[in-house]
Amino acid sequence: MFKVGLTGGIGSGKSEVSKRLAARGAMVIDADKIAREVVEPGTSGLARVVGVFGSGILREDGSLDREKLGSIVFADSEKLASLNAIVHPLVGARIAELQEKAPTGGIVVYDVPLLAENGLAGMYEIVVVVDAPDEVRLTRLLDLRGMTEQDARARIAAQATREERLKIADIVVRNDGTLEELEARMDDLWSDLTTRATA
Repeated sequence: MFKVGLTGGIGSGKSEVSKRLAARGAMVIDADKIAREVVEPGTSGLARVVGVFGSGILREDGSLDREKLGSIVFADSEKLASLNAIVHPLVGARIAELQEKAPTGGIVVYDVPLLAENGLAGMYEIVVVVDAPDEVRLTRLLDLRGMTEQDARARIAAQATREERLKIADIVVRNDGTLEELEARMDDLWSDLTTRATA
């Protein structure tokens, strides 16, 4: 299989690129989705998170209040490190399970938000970075996700800088415009990936 690391800062549109690659035939392994699964009610992951952060991070139905936890950890790097120490190994184990099911010769796209931050570029044949200026990303977080400006800026600041992400990119997908403009770039990206995968 041909391993592609896909990353981009919050609000860059990485999920849109991921969705469009899946529609073209890639097997997508979404680290964010897995990170949610490993802390669902009844999991050991959620029990460990509650053990560290207290039951105040739970909703009434017993599920994790991700917004509340996010506002705690994105304002304190030590608390973020504590959370990552619980969640990352669980995510890694689940990704390994999914990899076993990947088709031979297929293109497997690993949708990894913190690829640059965690020094994971070497795990993939190539790294694709979805890029948009910070102000565009900020506007999207405010308008599309309803975040407060303070929360949005804190989340952007907690991630790698644009420069750090671009430094590890083999391919950059510019996404500072409309979804139609992004879609127009996807055929070129898919063609590039399939060519590299068969080389």
